[in-house]
Amino acid sequence: MSARLDALPLGSVDGWGASLRALPGRVGTMCLVELQKIRRDRTELLFRAVQPVLWLLVFGVTFTKIKAIPTGGVPYLDYLTPGVIAQSALFVSIFYGIQIIWDRDAGILAKLMVTPTPRAALVTGKAFAAGMRALSQVVVVLVLSALLGVSLTTNPLRLLGVVAAVLLGSAFFCCLSIIIAGLVLSRDRMLGIGQAIMMPLFFASNALYPVAIMPGWLQAINHANPLSYQVEALRGLLIGSPARLWLDYAVLLGAAVAAIAVASALLTRLAK
Repeated sequence: MSARLDALPLGSVDGWGASLRALPGRVGTMCLVELQKIRRDRTELLFRAVQPVLWLLVFGVTFTKIKAIPTGGVPYLDYLTPGVIAQSALFVSIFYGIQIIWDRDAGILAKLMVTPTPRAALVTGKAFAAGMRALSQVVVVLVLSALLGVSLTTNPLRLLGVVAAVLLGSAFFCCLSIIIAGLVLSRDRMLGIGQAIMMPLFFASNALYPVAIMPGWLQAINHANPLSYQVEALRGLLIGSPARLWLDYAVLLGAAVAAIAVASALLTRLAK
């Protein structure tokens, strides 16, 4: 396949068509390469599971008892669980830029860039690998939530919707991280910026509290925050809260596609 692609004129219709047909397979290959890293170090998944467990056991249980946050009659722990799922996906994905800088420093990225694999496939593979990592955290949160008595849906179609929302949200935040890495070109700067934007994204969303109790300026930020749409979709699917699923998925899909496009354009700069 690679030889045939190389033989085609770069700007020809056949060349573009062959590249598009090869794209899903190459995205899948890149995703599998990323997931192999998890198999070599499974302790990473265990350590990452600590934070969502603490949010549910400490923050969720405590605020459920004191009833400090109005959630419309929904137990706060039920209300919080979708937010913790979204938070886990955010925290897993937002530092992928550091990993791609490591790949550059190790010479791996340069080798990938000279293959026929489109840049979009490289970025998309990493984006959905981030989503697969995030799904492992989702399983931990759902199991713990069930043990704590949270009333979550068991409808298979709704659970597939949860998977889709997590994958799209993770893809966006992973690509956002790659975009930042392509601009700053430094692990230390990437780490600092990642930490600087991670918590504001989380606290400026509806993950912890309803939009109605936010001040006006925070509500404006919330409406522009893709994490809020991910949380709304997860909350609607898992506990049946009001949700504009068509809008939530449209925002998540549009944000993921735009971020993949920009990250792909910056990949060449990052590889230099």
